[in-house]
Amino acid sequence: MRPFDYLLYAGVVFAWSTSWYPLSLQMGVVEAEVSLVWRFTAAAVLMFAITAWFRVPLRYGRAEHIRFAMLGIVLFSTNFALYYNASLYAASGLLAVILSTASLVNVLMVAVISRRPPPVLQLGAAATGLAGVGLIFLPELQLSPTVGLALLLGGLGTLSFCIGNLMSAASQKRNVHVLASTSWGMVYGTAFMVIVSLIRGHEFTIDPSVTYIGSLIWLVSISSVLAFASYLTLIGRIGPGRAGYATVIFPVIALLISTIFEGYVWAPLSFVGLALVMAGNVMMIRARD
Repeated sequence: MRPFDYLLYAGVVFAWSTSWYPLSLQMGVVEAEVSLVWRFTAAAVLMFAITAWFRVPLRYGRAEHIRFAMLGIVLFSTNFALYYNASLYAASGLLAVILSTASLVNVLMVAVISRRPPPVLQLGAAATGLAGVGLIFLPELQLSPTVGLALLLGGLGTLSFCIGNLMSAASQKRNVHVLASTSWGMVYGTAFMVIVSLIRGHEFTIDPSVTYIGSLIWLVSISSVLAFASYLTLIGRIGPGRAGYATVIFPVIALLISTIFEGYVWAPLSFVGLALVMAGNVMMIRARD
């Protein structure tokens, strides 16, 4: 890895680790889908400004725009809507643990699509990591049955995230610049959330409180622009395998933040489960490399 790759990697870990608690602060007065409209409207403006600054081409044909729209629906709207709603039922750090299994879920998803079983080592890695998630959530399920809903919504959000990763990688293979695909993807994702909000009858309001506005600014600048620009660029530079090492670190930091600000209590099974999740991710990345 080159020095710039390490900088990108640090940006990804920092952005993902610190995004979950601000996400939970968005829930309350404003509906999740409407908050996402505000978030990705602002993020798209910033992304287009950055794209223009680097003079990245933004003109593409109809076929590519259809792909941008699909990317926006899975990666910049549906994924987040599921996680926003999941934050109502579990500590934010636990949601980070669910997303950290993306590399494991991706292997299983590809196996289903291709109708080919994954290599034994990858299958073992997936089983190890997912078992770890189960152990982490077991004490939570005993305390509150609704935590299972967070696990379900987070799992669906992770699946949506994985589909978006595959689509982004495919775009880069077609020589579509990551900044262009991200910019257009955010536009289409925002449009999709506007449609969903209208269908569900949501009011396009905004909470003027310092907590809501502050968390929104953080989610726009750090968790959206910095995170996705760094992560998707890193995938293009060093591949999804080594880029995936970020999933080993950020859940730990996210859980520590949750412990400090949300009063998350560690049970013995939580430590064992987190160790299994980290081990599963490391096994998967090494199997790919």
